Amino acid sequence: MKAAIFDAPHIMRVGPWDQPKPGPNEVLISVRATGICAGDLHIYLGKSPYARYPIIGGHEICGSVQAVGSGVTDLKSGQLVVVEPFLSCGRCYPCRAGKPNCCANMEIIGVHRAGGYAEFLVVPASHLYAVPEGVSPFWASFAEPVTIGVHACRRAQIKHHEFVLILGCGPIGLALIEVALAFGARVVAADVLESRLDTARLLGAEILKADEQLLDRLLEQTNQEGAPVVMEATGNAKAMESTASLVAAGGRIIIVGLVAQGVQIQFPGLDFTRKEMTILGSRTEMNCFPEALKLLAVGKVQYPKFATEFDLWSAPEVFSRIAQDPGSVHKGVFVRD
Repeated sequence: MKAAIFDAPHIMRVGPWDQPKPGPNEVLISVRATGICAGDLHIYLGKSPYARYPIIGGHEICGSVQAVGSGVTDLKSGQLVVVEPFLSCGRCYPCRAGKPNCCANMEIIGVHRAGGYAEFLVVPASHLYAVPEGVSPFWASFAEPVTIGVHACRRAQIKHHEFVLILGCGPIGLALIEVALAFGARVVAADVLESRLDTARLLGAEILKADEQLLDRLLEQTNQEGAPVVMEATGNAKAMESTASLVAAGGRIIIVGLVAQGVQIQFPGLDFTRKEMTILGSRTEMNCFPEALKLLAVGKVQYPKFATEFDLWSAPEVFSRIAQDPGSVHKGVFVRD
């Protein structure tokens, strides 16, 4: 089969790859659309601590069922599905405790094993979800990033009309915005880039510039109390540290962004007791694909409108362009007819 392959940092090509065959309880998927994630860019740049070259990236995947292995009875040939890319072991403590999203032996399709930048891939049948009628492959490929928003908002226990401050309006920040709005929250989004703030505004969020005046402006809007919920989606250490000042006493902080391994984050020690704030991490998702697909199907998620569609076989040129100018593509999706 044909695939777009990361051979080494900054080296990507389109070429042949052995076509996989589905084993028991597995499904062969014909890929239709696969999103570009920051994790894929990290593989291209050589910054991923997990990828082993050569590798086929791509984990935001929509495709159609091509063939099924033995034991698969609930999927039909040609059926449109999305892929849950996180494969847990089922044996470690997090898995035994009901948190497979924190699996100590996690494997990710598109990182540890071949992903969606190819004509075909094999996926466990248990990790496939049927796409609702009327949702296109391009649109459905957003299900995985939307699940990140669903899981984070569940972790935050967002209430109707609650004030939610979201730091960062990149692809995951936009997913957080739309899911929080679907939960009925009042959403205020902050970013340093005007272009991203413009997109957040179009999606229904109020906006604040993430500059040295952010705290003052937030306090003006919250009767000097701070935000009941602060969700961090920048992956910037300073932004993470600022959440302790931005959150209201008794409020909740949800950290979704990722920093590099070994980076330390500092919080004012007194605020842990003075504010009695809750600080939660949010990793990937857990049982969120049905809700994410429903949000896409009923039109509660609109940010695919602001994405750019690319032919899959242009992937080497696209990644080179993004590496040189990260702001040139807000969100990209590779498609294959």
